[in-house]
Amino acid sequence: MTDAYRLMDLVQELTLEEKISLLSGQDNWSVAGIERIGLRSIVTSDGPVGVRGTDWDDRKSSANTPSPTGLAATWNDDLMEQVGNLLAREAGKKGVDVILAPTINLHRTPLGGRHFECFSEDPVLTGGIAASYVRGIQDGGKAACLKHFVANDQETDRLTVNNIIDERALRELYFAPFEQVEETVGPWTYMSSYNQVNGVFMTESPLQEELLRDEWGTHALVMSDWGATRSTASINAGLDLAMPGPKTPWDDMRAAVESGEVTEETIDVAVLRYLTLALRVGALRFGDEGDADNAPEQAAHTDESVTDWTLDEETRSFLRRLATESFVLVRNRDVLPLADSVKSIAVLGPNARAGRAQGGGSASVFPDRVSHPLEAIRNRFSAAEVSYAPGVLATDRVPVAHGQFNQVDGKPGIVLEFIGTNGEILDTRHHRVAQFNWVNGFGPDFKPEDVAEIRGRTTIVADEAGNYRIGMSAAGRIRLDVDGETKISVDSQMSGDEDFVEVLMTPPQHVTEVELQAGESVDIDFSFISSRPDEIGNPYWGFQLNIGEPFGDPETEIERAVETARNSEVAVVIVGTTEEVESEGFDRTDLDLPGRQDELVRRVAEVNDKTIVLVNAGAPVLMPWFEDVAAVMLVWFPGQEMGNAIADVLSGDAEPGGRMPTTWPAPGAVIAPQNVPEDGIVRYDEGVFIGYRAYAKQGVKPLLPFGFGDGYTTWEYGDATVAEPEVDEPEDIHGNPYETLNSVTVPVTNTGDRPGK
Repeated sequence: MTDAYRLMDLVQELTLEEKISLLSGQDNWSVAGIERIGLRSIVTSDGPVGVRGTDWDDRKSSANTPSPTGLAATWNDDLMEQVGNLLAREAGKKGVDVILAPTINLHRTPLGGRHFECFSEDPVLTGGIAASYVRGIQDGGKAACLKHFVANDQETDRLTVNNIIDERALRELYFAPFEQVEETVGPWTYMSSYNQVNGVFMTESPLQEELLRDEWGTHALVMSDWGATRSTASINAGLDLAMPGPKTPWDDMRAAVESGEVTEETIDVAVLRYLTLALRVGALRFGDEGDADNAPEQAAHTDESVTDWTLDEETRSFLRRLATESFVLVRNRDVLPLADSVKSIAVLGPNARAGRAQGGGSASVFPDRVSHPLEAIRNRFSAAEVSYAPGVLATDRVPVAHGQFNQVDGKPGIVLEFIGTNGEILDTRHHRVAQFNWVNGFGPDFKPEDVAEIRGRTTIVADEAGNYRIGMSAAGRIRLDVDGETKISVDSQMSGDEDFVEVLMTPPQHVTEVELQAGESVDIDFSFISSRPDEIGNPYWGFQLNIGEPFGDPETEIERAVETARNSEVAVVIVGTTEEVESEGFDRTDLDLPGRQDELVRRVAEVNDKTIVLVNAGAPVLMPWFEDVAAVMLVWFPGQEMGNAIADVLSGDAEPGGRMPTTWPAPGAVIAPQNVPEDGIVRYDEGVFIGYRAYAKQGVKPLLPFGFGDGYTTWEYGDATVAEPEVDEPEDIHGNPYETLNSVTVPVTNTGDRPGK
């Protein structure tokens, strides 16, 4: 008997209650199993830059790849398959079956807040990169999840917005990458988005059945985005799984069956898809009841079986190479690569000492360590004098403490104590990164309702004299003491109307300053009491401890950076966006670099004609100083090997391998379709004309066109030749629509003295 028939028989063995239990999450990340049929729980986890697992916990670290925009900049299918393989291995370590990635919505507008989490403005590049990524994951025995189906292209009012899109734009742009992955690989799951398309919420849209299944022929399971399920009737439209649990609108599914709103046959089909997924990921074992072979197979590894979360050197080297392959050199006036004989380098900018390795939101992970630019440049150019000055702050928000300035019991980080309702200590934990979001509980030993308070302690040791900014960020009641004196005591309850992810990533922040001399230390004690579910509508246990390096008068600081550049042979300025600009939960209002970063670049370039600017951002920014500097390289959010990869490319040890995956506008020539809803509606009136199509149609020259990028060698181009396809019956070609087009070939010869791309 084939697996398909065995699965259908298995569905018939289940009671209605058992079937319904497989249609909704049992908690935030998993669906319950049924032991008597050999079915264990299926576990999901966020991606796409690493597999976080079910715990938002830095003690269980994750390999952190470049952001998807950076991945797409490689234009390299083989590398993307390797990325997928890596994520599958990481999922095995975390006990995860389904990786909630890739995100293949398009860069419709550069103002999209989640732009960094998507690959490209182009549907073909998006589909090709995504297909290889999915293939790598699923070849590793884990399920990928194509999301968000469909047109989840802005964050503003994302839970309710109604996107009005014509058929041509849907077919040529927004459906296209999903279709390409379906035709070439076949994803095991899809995720339906929050938004409406043409007046229908996607979790209730007939597109799930009519397009995905009837037209494209997918056998994949379709799950909801988290909290997107609106009614029991959505199962009739093709939705198979409502996430997360334990409470969903599908809790009333039995009543819907009894009333005739939903048939049991419809439920059977959804359960069959779920069991098919379970079989694919090893969560279901066939066999006779009571047979040992029928025992639910556990994941190859689980959190409990892993004792060392340190990344192996082979994976670290791969992530380093992956980052260099994503960097796009967009300007070079004979300054790069830097010679080993360089005598002095000024490393400047708000992202120099601690760069931004990843964007914000549900896609973020905790790497075991991050290589930052300043340290890596000092290590690579050890014979040169490397000076540092931040120059400006990109944000008023104080960064999360990462153990750079703080330690406890001789180790970087903090210690937390979980205090029970009777004042007892339930658990004590050491953390390196002081950012906490317990959305799925605290672990198996105690429940959220058992915890009355979380207390913590650490010691700040000043590495230079100045005013250190110390704070806490939380929705809840917080207290922070410095050497026994209370500096912060705030009760910051939320209303319940906020975007929950935004609250998780950028909660309200409260800051104090402490003046310290170099080598001086102060003890920090802090506490947190949660906003309860009845106050904000969600269980919220999460907070940050924040520590910022000394920063003086803004004008004095920028002058210090300029003088540092003036006295150096080369100036490397690292600029970028912040968590308040690029993150899930909100869109951008403009494309300017935050703060006075443009001024910093301009003033440094005035005193140093070898100014190199590295742009640490996942989405387009305006660069009004572009023509005034010697070199510009886009490094995106490059993952945990950020600093080492930057040093590799600056030195010429590696080639900047990337090419533009999306169009970057020139100042004063930004084409940005509407992304702010009017009366709850966003009209895609531009049709198919987004990205490079829009610039071509309007005759506007972008600063950085789609596909552009430079390298460290020179090329000679030969004459183009055109060949017609060898296809007798074009109408019989399916899958790749480009198989019936003419092909153009151009010979290219490397005329330089080094390999290139």
